[in-house]
Amino acid sequence: MHLIVDLVITRDEYLRWYQGTAKAILAQSRDGRKVSFPAHSLQPYVSHNGIRGTFAIYFDENNKLQKVEKLR
Repeated sequence: MHLIVDLVITRDEYLRWYQGTAKAILAQSRDGRKVSFPAHSLQPYVSHNGIRGTFAIYFDENNKLQKVEKLR
């Protein structure tokens, strides 16, 4: 199963997750469902401006995160 989310996270916002004051990202998927996943899973996509783009969040049948993939 996967959900598509559009994310715009500033560098300062992501820094809070990176420093451990927040551990999960809470987002709304394009189909309206809320999804929570570990902030560290976005680390490969952090730029100087933060994180911006469309992502596919993949889960197994037990809703365990499998991978995060940037689509654009």
